[in-house]
Amino acid sequence: MTTDSSTPLPRRFGLLPATALNMTNMMGAGPFITIPLLMTALGGPQAMLGWLVALVIVICDGMVWSELGAAMPGSGGSFQYLREAFGRERFGRLMGFLFVWQFVLSGPLEIASGYIGFAAYARYIWSGLDRTGVILLIVFVGLLNVALLYRRIHAIARITVSLWVGTLITVLAVIVTGAMNFQPAVAFDFPPGAFDFSLGFFLGLGAASRIGVYDYLGYYDVCYIGDEVRDPGRVIPRSILISTAAVALIYIGINLSIIGVIPWREFVPADAHPESGFIVSTMMERVHGSRVATIFTLLVLWTAFGSTFALLLGYSRIPFAAAQSGYFFRAFGRLHPTGQFPYVSLLVLGGLSIVAGFFSLGTVIDAMIVTRIIVQFMGQIVGLMLLRRRAPDMPRPYRMWLYPVPALVALLGWIFLFATTQIRVILFGVGMLVLGGIAFLIWSWRTERWPFLEPGATTT
Repeated sequence: MTTDSSTPLPRRFGLLPATALNMTNMMGAGPFITIPLLMTALGGPQAMLGWLVALVIVICDGMVWSELGAAMPGSGGSFQYLREAFGRERFGRLMGFLFVWQFVLSGPLEIASGYIGFAAYARYIWSGLDRTGVILLIVFVGLLNVALLYRRIHAIARITVSLWVGTLITVLAVIVTGAMNFQPAVAFDFPPGAFDFSLGFFLGLGAASRIGVYDYLGYYDVCYIGDEVRDPGRVIPRSILISTAAVALIYIGINLSIIGVIPWREFVPADAHPESGFIVSTMMERVHGSRVATIFTLLVLWTAFGSTFALLLGYSRIPFAAAQSGYFFRAFGRLHPTGQFPYVSLLVLGGLSIVAGFFSLGTVIDAMIVTRIIVQFMGQIVGLMLLRRRAPDMPRPYRMWLYPVPALVALLGWIFLFATTQIRVILFGVGMLVLGGIAFLIWSWRTERWPFLEPGATTT
C-alpha cells in the first residue's frame, strides 16, 4: 500500500484499476440502451455523426481533465479545480458551491440512468415486469450497490477490475456477433434527405451528440478519487487517454454491429417500439436464439451494474472533498471509523440515485447534461486558462498538447450541445443554478463569509 501524508485516504489505484474504473463507467448500460434514442434523434444511421462530434468534444475535454487532475490530484475532481482556479476565498467558493449544488442532482441522475438500463434489460428475462416491479428492482439494485461500496478501498479496487472484465466480455460478444453477421446495406440504409444540413438537422445532431457524450461520460472518473491514485501525475492522464481511445473503438463496433443486423426502422422511433429498451438482446436472439440471448442479457445486467458501481464510487468523494475543505455541509466530510471511506456522502448520493431512477431515460440524460455544462465543463475550461495565466509555475506533470486549441474546441462543443437543447430543459438547468446562487448567498450570510464578510476578517 502506498501512503501519502497529504491525504487520509490510502493510494491503492494504479494504472490498471484506474483505467478499469473509467472504462467500466463509460461502457455501462449506455451503448446498450441509447442506440434507439440516438437513431431517433436524426431518423437514421446518419445519427452516427453525433458519436463523432461527441468523440471530438470528449477527447479535447479529456486533455483539460488530464492537466488539472495531474496538477491537483485530490478527491473531488472538478470541485477542487474550480476552487483553485477562481480563488479559494472569493469566486472559487461560489463556483465550488455551485458545482456541488448541481452535482447533488446530476450525479444521481447519471447513476440512475444505469439503474434504468438495468431494469429495461431485465424486462427481456422477466417479460411480465410491470411499473411497480421495475421500481422495486431499481430500489434493490441501488441498495446492493451501496452495500458493496460500504467497505475499504482495497477491496473496491479488486471489485472494479472484476466488473471491468465482465464488461469487456459483454461488448466483445456484441462486436463479434455483429462482425459475423454484418450487412452493409442494412447498416447504411440512409433515408431520403439524410444530410440536408437544415436547422432541424443541426438540432437533431445536437440531440444525437448529447446522447453520444452521455455514453462517453466517465473518461474522467479517476479524477474524483485522486487522493487514492498511485503516481497520479502519470496514472491520471494515461488512464483518461487509454480509456477514451479504447471505448471510442468499442462504441463504433457496438453501434455498427447492431444496426448492421437489425434494420434501424424496426426500433425507430424508440418510444413506439417497446423492444428498443433491450435492443441488443433482440439482436442476439435473432442471431443465436433465445437461450444465448438470455445469457447475454445477464452479461448486460452485469455491465450496467458495474457502471453504477464505478459512478457511485467516484461521485461519493465529491461532497466529501467539499465538506473537508469547508465548502459543504460538515456531515459529508465524515469518514467511516473503521473502513476509512466517506460513508455519509455515499449514503446520500446512493439514496438520491434510487429516487432518480423512477424517471424516464430521455429526461434523465437531458437534465443531467444541461445541469453540468455551464459550471463543470465550461467553467473548468475557463479555470484551466486562468491557472495557466495566474500560476504559470504550478507543477504540471502533464501539459495539454497544442494548448489552447483543444480547450477552445471543447468549449465550442459544450456551447453547441447546450444551445441545441430544448428550451424547457435549458430553463431547468439555468433555474437550478439560480437557486444554487440564492442558496450560496443564504449559506454565506449565515456563516458570515464572503461576500458578506471579506476573507480573513472577523466579526466583533
